[in-house]
Amino acid sequence: MDCGDETLPEREPLVPPGAAYFPVPSPGATRKYAFVLVPGFTLLAFSSAVEPLRIANQLSQHPLYQWRVLSETGAPVASSSGIAVAADGPLEALDRDTRLFVCAGNLPAKAAAPAIVAAVARHSRFGGTVGGICTGAVALARAGLLAGRRFTLHWENQPGFAEAFPDLTPTESRFEIDGRMMTCGGGAASTDMILSVIAQDHGAEFAAMVSEMCLRTVMAGVEPVQRSSLAVLMRSRNPALIAVVKLMTDHLEDTLSLEELAAAAGCSRRHIERLFKTVLGETPGEFYRGLRLDRGRNLLSTTDLTLLEVATACGFGSVSHFSKCFKARFGTVPTKFSHRNRKRPFVR
Repeated sequence: MDCGDETLPEREPLVPPGAAYFPVPSPGATRKYAFVLVPGFTLLAFSSAVEPLRIANQLSQHPLYQWRVLSETGAPVASSSGIAVAADGPLEALDRDTRLFVCAGNLPAKAAAPAIVAAVARHSRFGGTVGGICTGAVALARAGLLAGRRFTLHWENQPGFAEAFPDLTPTESRFEIDGRMMTCGGGAASTDMILSVIAQDHGAEFAAMVSEMCLRTVMAGVEPVQRSSLAVLMRSRNPALIAVVKLMTDHLEDTLSLEELAAAAGCSRRHIERLFKTVLGETPGEFYRGLRLDRGRNLLSTTDLTLLEVATACGFGSVSHFSKCFKARFGTVPTKFSHRNRKRPFVR
């Protein structure tokens, strides 16, 4: 069954030769994928999704998987690195058993193009599996498919996504598979997601061999979250310091006083001050302000919020105070930064 109109002619599954071999006793029918590339898509995330499929075919010497590359018009699409990738054709109706992924990147609004959103909504409506790679989840959100679902997108773009879609909450996981909905944070997480699918299709041992061929020694599920722990990032295992920084990151808009932070960590204010100066080389206030300004820079880069809305979202009482602190940290006023970098990344 398909979604309506005439479908694109199918490319023959690629089964490249290779020295390594891992037989799959009951391969079943070839499973089909379609990757929709949008301008500025992340090349690493896209290739990290496709390559495990190619390796699976190579290892088994059987057409386990077939894939096509699509674009809105059928023209080549430039990635975020400036490298263009050719498409097999334009967006068309797909067989219901094809898994359709939207591959996006640092320009999330491109994933919300009306034709792409319509294609995703149509494919889902006719029973097909849909997914988002990196910021491809924006297309699924615009299509109204994420309510009540577990989903994710790259951590860098999650703050902007939350402002554009306040009723939807992405997880911190590297990837999520919720029924006929598949999303990942991009980068190497694309490989994690596809390996989990290969394991479900053809067994954990075969998926582990594909992982080995990718020169990966850790299977999906061992590293479930996108970002390193605070302990790793700060190179400290002091529980009080980690607890305070965690509270700060959770309260960037509704800021907490140092007394409140210290009390929650079960320490004195003076002890917290000593910890921050010794381990991080900053006072707690300086560190906290830096976190809030970093969030402001992120929101200016990834949303179309006004300067007042950004300042408020970062816990600043006025635009003037926010602008002064922003310039001190980044060497430019937020209006100039915003003008250089923003291209309406999210569409509300």
